[in-house]
Amino acid sequence: MRFSFTLLLFVWLSFTIKAQVLTKEKKDISELYQEAKIQFINFEKLHGHFIQTKNVKMHYLTWGNPENIPLIWSHGSLLNAYELYDVADKLAKAGYYIIAIDYYGHGLTPIPNHEVSLYNIADDIKFLMDKLKISKAVIGGFSRGGYISSAFYDAYPNYVLGLVLADGGSVSSNTHYHQMDTSAIKNQFKYLDDKTSFPWDSTYTSEFDAYKSLYDQTEKGNQFKTLILIKKNKFGKYGIYEGLNNFFYMNSSQNFSDLIYRPTKAPLFAASMVMMEPKIIYRNLKVPVLILDPISKNDPFPFEKENQALQKQHSDLIKHVTYPNIEHNIIYAEPEKFTEDLIDFLKQVKRYNKIN
Repeated sequence: MRFSFTLLLFVWLSFTIKAQVLTKEKKDISELYQEAKIQFINFEKLHGHFIQTKNVKMHYLTWGNPENIPLIWSHGSLLNAYELYDVADKLAKAGYYIIAIDYYGHGLTPIPNHEVSLYNIADDIKFLMDKLKISKAVIGGFSRGGYISSAFYDAYPNYVLGLVLADGGSVSSNTHYHQMDTSAIKNQFKYLDDKTSFPWDSTYTSEFDAYKSLYDQTEKGNQFKTLILIKKNKFGKYGIYEGLNNFFYMNSSQNFSDLIYRPTKAPLFAASMVMMEPKIIYRNLKVPVLILDPISKNDPFPFEKENQALQKQHSDLIKHVTYPNIEHNIIYAEPEKFTEDLIDFLKQVKRYNKIN
């Protein structure tokens, strides 16, 4: 009897302690969420801006002195203007004035109600430059943002001091896929048919629940930047990049195959990237270009040879820098090297454009 009572007491204490721990964990994430909300609001007050263009009310962030050389940055897919957060202060201190935009469906910029392409984003950037009285800028971007940068140079070459193309924009995006047959493409992207595999296309009953789903337990702090991923939809739910798969035409393996082989069937935004041919855009290159090229076995854009060929075509203007053993996101994987490369490029831009 005594043994049974002791056992029951032990079990009761175990459940009590466990419940207290769970309550504490729940309280901690709740406190972190409240801290994140405050930090996000305060950061946006210092760095965040909006501008109404002909296409959309566009959100962007700025760092540094407006008198410095402008670097207008377009992020990669499923990312946002905070992409440069960890490196922006160093780049600003080195002499850049950082302007990082949120393009359609990302961050705090909505998807326009009318059909748009990457060239519409280029128009938005030009509109922003005119409003800020910026005559010329370094234009750069990562992944899809690199293709936006190429579209800008194609449309407005006289407004460009130099280009930074980080694993995107220097080679036609379909180059690798066109070496594969249709069945291989469908098999490789079969995961697109599993709708449960996209956490960014999920909805939650509250912003807090969405925040919890995004919170990385392996990282510290309140991770306030994740709040920019969460949007309230017309049904009162909170989505994480809700609807972007449709916008990218990547909502099924069949649609992705069509995007690659039959791009005119795809929405204009998605088609405008895969139909772009940088060989044509850069045939008469007249500004310095920095190509940042990650190299790995699982490289989604294995364009090293094509980048080397483009560099040889314009050896006096293009610098091709490789990032060994990096699959794609060089900013996240090698922030120090990325920063050093951009600071070194600033010197080249100043020399070429005769800026003191």
